[in-house]
Amino acid sequence: MMTRNLRKLAFAAAAGLLIALPSRADDWPMFGRTPQRNMYTPEKNPPTDWDVADKKNIKWAAELGSLSYGNPVVANGVVYIGTNNEAKRDPAFVKDAGVLMAFRESDGKFLWQRISPKLGSGRVNDWPYEGVCSTVYAEGSRIWYCTNRCEAVCLDYSPGGGPQPKVLWSVDMMAALGVFPHNMTDCSITAWGDYIYVTTANGVDDTHKYVVAPQAPGIVCFEKNTGKVIWTDNSPGENVLHGQWSSPAIAEINGQALCLAALGDAWLYGFDAKTGKHVFTFDLNPKASVYPQGGRNEVIASPVIWDNKLYIGTGQDPEHGEGDKADLWCIDLVKAVKTGGDVSEELDANPAQGKPQPGQQLMVPAGAGQRKGKPNPNSAAVWHFHATDANHNGKIEPAERMHRTISTVAIDPSTGILFAPDFSGFLHCMDARTGEIFWNKDLEGAVWGSPMISDGKVYIGDENGFVRIFEVSKKLKMLSEHDMGGKVYCSPVFANGTLYIMTVDKLYAIEEKK
Repeated sequence: MMTRNLRKLAFAAAAGLLIALPSRADDWPMFGRTPQRNMYTPEKNPPTDWDVADKKNIKWAAELGSLSYGNPVVANGVVYIGTNNEAKRDPAFVKDAGVLMAFRESDGKFLWQRISPKLGSGRVNDWPYEGVCSTVYAEGSRIWYCTNRCEAVCLDYSPGGGPQPKVLWSVDMMAALGVFPHNMTDCSITAWGDYIYVTTANGVDDTHKYVVAPQAPGIVCFEKNTGKVIWTDNSPGENVLHGQWSSPAIAEINGQALCLAALGDAWLYGFDAKTGKHVFTFDLNPKASVYPQGGRNEVIASPVIWDNKLYIGTGQDPEHGEGDKADLWCIDLVKAVKTGGDVSEELDANPAQGKPQPGQQLMVPAGAGQRKGKPNPNSAAVWHFHATDANHNGKIEPAERMHRTISTVAIDPSTGILFAPDFSGFLHCMDARTGEIFWNKDLEGAVWGSPMISDGKVYIGDENGFVRIFEVSKKLKMLSEHDMGGKVYCSPVFANGTLYIMTVDKLYAIEEKK
């Protein structure tokens, strides 16, 4: 008989996709809920009415550190959160560190925490006070995550089985694989069968001029039960722009399981999930773009898979500012797999010019040594949003432009309506199949997290601490607005009838009283 425990991820073919669902559609076991990373749940009746100030419909609240990014994961009766050590729950260790916290789902009781001390090398590898930025992947009593120390870790925690989880395996990717993480290791792990997939954050030095370890992998496939390395890939090599922070997704196309990852050279790679063999590649930037200010961007958002298509936006480290030049892509995975090779929208028009010299991506001014592109007859691009005169007034207004984004899109499967926020605070509502713009909304605050869709409603938080709820519709209709009392860097999560929203220092469980 099925229970709420997530015994095993089951993969079933639906519309040509590999869809991994928990044993019931109630837990939220990873970033994006499934390996396709679409922030959607079929659960009904999410709460829309609450107030944190007077505790209206607040089921429970938990104190975190002072800075929290990783999204809540709800699995097997436990809520997992990544944060820093400013809560100082353990008086024996009060220094700056990354912390994974676990709370009881039913009442928010603090269960345990796992501390990862900061690396001695400092901010180049492990930025102060950033904590654990990785979102946990959970399966049954086991969880996997990346620490701030560039470790991939597997823990076993059975509720009631003890005060602390058991470490089943841990791989130091710096020591074992030669990785040089830039600023922070933040991958939110995903899985396929017996394998898990980790992007490593391998990147540039503190001068931002050189890739320290070009031979180190940008992505690693581990055997999930043992930590054995199955395959690695370092295709970006010396062409890493900054770091490698986008988390991978999984899809099945025509019976072939794919690991889909945007790596540090801002190319999307389609890997055979079992062997790591390249199936296709896609350049996520226009050929004429120049990094960092000439329109060429890295990729921090994760791919989202829906209806045999992949959706992803480009952006940069928030430290680089907002930026009004970015791209949102829809890629046909069936065509990409069938065609293979380079399925980018453009090819190099002057390939003899060669690639930029290592370390020059940050140094050359826009226009100097600029590449040119030409149409690719084998392109798998379905549509590409950069800027559109949606209101037909003859000019491109700020809301009609795709700004840099670190957010993952969300798509409502019943309507095909897509929501894509950007770091400048604009929420774009679009047709996922065609790229047609339905509406844009200025949220007036930077968006760090991703939208979440449930029961015809989309939830989105911003840096000013507001969570807004909109109707999933071609017409703009805001249903409610809530002041959370602190910056919201996470994505809302709705699981088992409870809405979880995290500010930088608190986790709220919200449930409307019947």
